[in-house]
Amino acid sequence: MKKGVFSLALALVFGVATATEPIAEEKKEVKTEASTVTWKAYKVTGSHEGTVALKSGSLTFDGDKLTGGEFVADMTSLISTDMEGDGKAKLEGHLKADDFFGVEKHETSKLVFTNVKSTGKNSYEVTGDLTIKGITKPVVFDVSVYGSKATANVKVDRTKYDIKYGSGSFFENLGDKTIYDEFDLVVDLEF
Repeated sequence: MKKGVFSLALALVFGVATATEPIAEEKKEVKTEASTVTWKAYKVTGSHEGTVALKSGSLTFDGDKLTGGEFVADMTSLISTDMEGDGKAKLEGHLKADDFFGVEKHETSKLVFTNVKSTGKNSYEVTGDLTIKGITKPVVFDVSVYGSKATANVKVDRTKYDIKYGSGSFFENLGDKTIYDEFDLVVDLEF
C-alpha cells in the first residue's frame, strides 16, 4: 500500500512538473506577399492613400498568446493607389524624396514590439519602437489575432521622424496646402 501511494505521489509530482514547464516561444514568419500595409495621409483639401510592401516580418507566440513581433518595410515600394498618371508619379516621387521618407538614404523602416499586453480574447495593446529615416520613437497600437491572421491600425506622427514638409505645426500661412501631422497605417498580416 505504501509503495502504491509513493508511486502515485511521484507520478503526480512529475506529471505536474512536466505540465507546468513553460512552452517555448514560437516565432512565426509573416507571408510578406500575402500581407498588406496600407497608408492614408490627410491634408486640408482631402487625403491620399497607398501601400508599402513588407520586406520581412515575424510574430512571436507563447502558445496562442502574442508576445512579440518585428517587421521591416521596403520604403522603395511606397506607392499611391488613389491617383493615376503624372499626378501619381509626382506624388510618389515627392513621398520618396527627402521632404518625406528619403528612401534613397533610408530604404527600410522597422517596427520592433517592446511590450505586448493582452486586452481580451485575441486582442492586444502593443508598444513598439518604430524607426523611420533612422529615427526611432515609441508607438502604441492595438493588434487582433485570429488563427493565422493579424490586423493592426497604427497612427504615426510624421513630425517625430523629421518629416515636417507642409506641417501646420512648423510652418505658418500654409492655408489649404497644410498636410496633417498624423497618418494611418492599416496592417493585415498572414503567417
